[in-house]
Amino acid sequence: MLTTAAPTLESSQFVVAPYTPTGKEVGPPYPVSSGRTHPLGATPDATGVNFALFSEHATAVELLLFGEHDCVEPIQVVRLSPEKNKTFHIWHVRVEGIGHGTHYAYRVHGPESVHDGHRFDGEKLLIDPYARGNNKTLWRRGDACAPGSNLATSMRSVVIDESDYDWEGDAPLNTPMSDLIIYETHVGGFTKSRTAKVKNPGTFKGIIEKIPYLKALGITAIELLPVFEFDDSEVLRTVDGQPLRNYWGYSTMAFFAPHPGYCVNPEAGEHVREFRDMVKALHKAGISVILDVVFNHTDEGNHQGPTFSFKGIDNANYYHLVPGDKQYYYDYTGCGNTFNCNHPVPEKLIVECLEYWVKEMHVDGFRFDEASVLTRGENGAPLEYPPVIWHIELSEALADTKVFAEAWDAAGLYQIGYFPGYRWAEWNGRYRDDVRRFVKGDPGIVGSFAARHAGSADLYQSRRHLPVNSVNFINCHDGFTLNDLVSYNWKHNEANGEGNRDGNDDNMSWNCGAEGPTDDPAVDALRERQIKNFCAILMLSQGIPMFVAGDEVRRTQRGNNNAYCQDNELNWFDWTLPEKNEDMLRFWQRMIAFRKQHPVVHRSRFYTGDVNERNLADITWHGCKLYSPPWNDPSARVLACTLGGFAGEADLHIMVNMYWDALPFEIPPIEGRRWYRAVDTALASPNDIADAGKEIKIAGKEYIVSGRSVVVLLSK
Repeated sequence: MLTTAAPTLESSQFVVAPYTPTGKEVGPPYPVSSGRTHPLGATPDATGVNFALFSEHATAVELLLFGEHDCVEPIQVVRLSPEKNKTFHIWHVRVEGIGHGTHYAYRVHGPESVHDGHRFDGEKLLIDPYARGNNKTLWRRGDACAPGSNLATSMRSVVIDESDYDWEGDAPLNTPMSDLIIYETHVGGFTKSRTAKVKNPGTFKGIIEKIPYLKALGITAIELLPVFEFDDSEVLRTVDGQPLRNYWGYSTMAFFAPHPGYCVNPEAGEHVREFRDMVKALHKAGISVILDVVFNHTDEGNHQGPTFSFKGIDNANYYHLVPGDKQYYYDYTGCGNTFNCNHPVPEKLIVECLEYWVKEMHVDGFRFDEASVLTRGENGAPLEYPPVIWHIELSEALADTKVFAEAWDAAGLYQIGYFPGYRWAEWNGRYRDDVRRFVKGDPGIVGSFAARHAGSADLYQSRRHLPVNSVNFINCHDGFTLNDLVSYNWKHNEANGEGNRDGNDDNMSWNCGAEGPTDDPAVDALRERQIKNFCAILMLSQGIPMFVAGDEVRRTQRGNNNAYCQDNELNWFDWTLPEKNEDMLRFWQRMIAFRKQHPVVHRSRFYTGDVNERNLADITWHGCKLYSPPWNDPSARVLACTLGGFAGEADLHIMVNMYWDALPFEIPPIEGRRWYRAVDTALASPNDIADAGKEIKIAGKEYIVSGRSVVVLLSK
């Protein structure tokens, strides 16, 4: 809503005639002046708002002001003069007497030659790329896909005053990379289920209500699937009466705006406040906030997609276009278009966006979806020194911010181990694949498994990277849940309505003897053990561990490994599971605590061979026999290692048997200490993992490791 009564027309520095498409009389216009070029976007102060918009090829720009979020007709249209309101390629105007809560949009006029890359439509309403909030009360996507006016069905941007907020001393946590334990989740799905029993389900406020659970679990960072505004209103298709929509959010509409669907009061412009409340509460619990960001493409899609922002503002600069006929878009993303990330103007937007989320929203880090797109130059070829990547790397405002790359894209560029930059961590897809295969029981990959377990030095050390450049994960939102990884041999995506053609066919999964749900206690017990094996290996590996919300309580998607469109119970966290599977939850909690208690498994540097005072190297590899790792055995499914602790730390001896029968493993002698069992995934709870200080003393020179299990001993 407008916050101040309109001043008289005479107070304006120059006259702007009242205007509506219907010709109806409107109230007196708010006085305007030329304004300033920066910052881009809508910047309020005590007496008004400055608006600034980049468009190199526009010939005219109109700013429309609306009285309420659901007003169809503008209360004023400000026509920007190229002489008074344009400096180089930035259009700007200041409007007096408006402020927080004002709804606005643009009309941008210019060449309509699509073959030259221009898609200007002077009748189309456009949101501000720098808007801190948008409203979709009237939004109808189909009308944005067709030429002509969509005044009655367009989005509106919202002026948001960010200065009125008490952070109570909060700041980004700056948790060391080696101490991160990342929990990937979806803001909506985490609390949408009725079983969540929260006051505001599916919102940033809902996350706050579940912080006690997160704190008890022990994670140190939460990674949120996209929270930048996306279109969750469009029905993609209907299957068995169930409308399917964009659930994950990997099609950004506005980069500076929190998704209104996760807000309780978006109509009042409370987007920023509600997001900040969540961040502040998570920080008080010691939990860092990482955002999954999508700069590789936008939701405007291909040449048939909607026009609601960049397309109508300056299509030729913001997107990669096909040179021969620029009406078409290069699609390196698999989503219809590709954002021109290394053009100076989109690059500026990306960096300013990230700095905004850090400085104004206190975000701790970002995970970049299909980050390899950000390494492509304007001709689409990968660059050795992509400007946007290095600008992010070297920005002082982002110097303490965590940056994680999904180091591949949909056009086949795969950069695991050599993504540009130094401090960028990578989602290590090699870790996922090698650990899945080893735990499944594939033979002869002991060396690959050892490399992943030890921090993937073979991928990172030659470039002077560190173990923390590797984000280790078994699975993520995109694929099977951990429960489904041990319960299905094949994907079951029929509910998506694409004939089960979507999703990955090569999952490296194993159903443990039955496809899907089972009443066989032996099969279910094996599945439980395999999940615990994955958990133990993940938490004992050098690098940064990440797992998906619900894996700790056996959440299932019933075999769907591409649930991008399922905004329903299939995707939502079932809050009956923590009680139903409390033994599994306990194992994850204790395993996370074990990782925190033993720095030897989350080092900041790779192993060097250094020896401690007990004559133990920082790592020594074994098989069933000491000092005899089966590197060259094509049938090997076992591995063991001893980790020598320093400066008062416990030593650890880890034995992994992915063969189906029990095998005896020799235990190394240890000077002046004894070995105690901390973990044995083959044992029933609570013996599968001991509480700290209650480990079981081990006698003898060997330990019988059950088939398909992991055992961890520590020295005292």
